[in-house]
Amino acid sequence: MTDQQQRDLLHDEVEAGTTTGLASPSVDVTSARQNSLWSDAWGSLRRNVLFWIGAVLTVLFAVMAVFPQLFARGQDPRACDLANSKALPSAEHWFGYDVQGCDYMANVVYGARNSLIIGIVAVLVVLVLGVLVGALAGYFGGWTDGILSRLTDVFYALPLILGALVLLRVGPSTSIPIINTRGPGAVALALALFGWMTAMRLVRSQVIAVKSSDYVAAARAMGASNTRILVRHIMPNAVAPVLVYTTITIGVLIAAEATLTYLGVGLQRPAISWGLQIAAGQDSIRTAPHLVLFPSIVLTLTVMAFIMMGDALRDALDPRQRA
Repeated sequence: MTDQQQRDLLHDEVEAGTTTGLASPSVDVTSARQNSLWSDAWGSLRRNVLFWIGAVLTVLFAVMAVFPQLFARGQDPRACDLANSKALPSAEHWFGYDVQGCDYMANVVYGARNSLIIGIVAVLVVLVLGVLVGALAGYFGGWTDGILSRLTDVFYALPLILGALVLLRVGPSTSIPIINTRGPGAVALALALFGWMTAMRLVRSQVIAVKSSDYVAAARAMGASNTRILVRHIMPNAVAPVLVYTTITIGVLIAAEATLTYLGVGLQRPAISWGLQIAAGQDSIRTAPHLVLFPSIVLTLTVMAFIMMGDALRDALDPRQRA
């Protein structure tokens, strides 16, 4: 066993109270702060109507993405008949038909899956990159912080939509398996590569603010490794703003995916997507406005749901908002 492993083991014993018979003061402080933060936040969220509206809509669209057949009223989104092309909504077909004569409600329902998959996968990659780079930059400081911060500034200079658009444009001409097909994975990766910088800045600022705390100094004095200090003492206190950012960013990335698909560089047919539906219906907006109206409404509600939840979380996790 190495010296660092022995120090980490001693740190664990002190935390558990098996060495001194008492819990570590640093753990007491960290646990007490976290328990108080989340209990107060939940109390605030329970009284926030916007949070419940956003949560209900989010659950609804998540169920729609996982079990689309429950909402499609038994219709196959790919069963088309040109005789029904652009037919208006009716009692049997609530959303009418699309240009190809397919049931439009089924297409809109099945479009939720790709949008949510892209939003969630992209935000997971954003968190991995942002949290890792931000934690390293904030904790070690010095030249590490300087290099990582300048790297972040380079990506900041490229707007999200523009950067993703360029990557998806050149992707099919490359031999990189992930981005040369313009599938959900390629779109999610393109959005994540140009959208992780804000998460990095949030984590970096929180780590810098927390790493000088007494309980972090106590953990360091007990011989805990840098990794253990980051994971057990610093990151739990930096998670609140990241959680707020994550919730809002899912909605932003879903909207960005629809924008890229509308511009012709995102998902490609035969994929089903709200962006594809809006793009296909724009030429018929005067004669068949439902082709743009229904996917736009569902897209707006989905994005709004995540943003409302993020706003409610921000207010609940900010003590000044509860004062």
